[in-house]
Amino acid sequence: MKRKKRLYLLGDVLGILGAIVVFIVPFVFMLVNALKERREANLLSIGLPKETHWENFIEVFKANDYQILTAFKNSGLLVVGSVLILIVVGSMGGYVLQRRKDSVMGVMNSLIMAGLMVPAAILPTIWVLQKLHLYKTIGGMIMVEVALQIPFTIMLFRGFMSSIPIELEEAGYMDGCSRWKIFTTIIFPLLKPVTSTVIILNAVTIFNDFTNPLYFLPGSENATVQLTLYNFMGQYSSSYNMLFADVILITVPMLLLFIFFNKRIVDGMVAGAVKG
Repeated sequence: MKRKKRLYLLGDVLGILGAIVVFIVPFVFMLVNALKERREANLLSIGLPKETHWENFIEVFKANDYQILTAFKNSGLLVVGSVLILIVVGSMGGYVLQRRKDSVMGVMNSLIMAGLMVPAAILPTIWVLQKLHLYKTIGGMIMVEVALQIPFTIMLFRGFMSSIPIELEEAGYMDGCSRWKIFTTIIFPLLKPVTSTVIILNAVTIFNDFTNPLYFLPGSENATVQLTLYNFMGQYSSSYNMLFADVILITVPMLLLFIFFNKRIVDGMVAGAVKG
């Protein structure tokens, strides 16, 4: 028994050390170099700066006529719009797929789950967005993000829905509730754990998305936070302190969100794993 406890303890220690090496050390490396002057930062040392230069972050904010503020605005609109649509559509889709058991729903479920494996086609998507006059717009980019994240979102909602007793809906029907009222007043309030998971996971994924905005939302006025790093690579290719300062600024918001709500993520993902 003692030997098993020691093995568990050893596994925990190794896990913590691995997390420190993989996550904390790179973040500390970026932070200390972001606070150095240009020549010292270009040495790429993890040592503390000889003199702290907090003005590097102010310089990043001022760069390209305060482009990073525009980028945060664009990313904020993109995240909020996409997540709201994903919650509404995903919860409704998961509810229908879980409650209806027929061949049509089986086909629909297969098509939705195929979206987890089939990658987005760049050129056809651009063509569709151009025909809809949504290319290079936040609205068009929201549609792309929703289409990419909806299969996983529906899967989470459907898995959680299986843990909600159907007797609650039957009681609602007996009280004269419509299906819409049952969903909005009985079912949806019970989805808070998985809704928190959907919000956090999708917010982090969409906020950190680089490739899709690069293809579907070009233009300096449409820049997202991840694209600012791409722009800075050319402007500050020899100034690693500025590059690392930008990385810190665009990393911290979602990092804090993930740290504070990490427990909600786990709870929401495993809540529907076992039907009660």
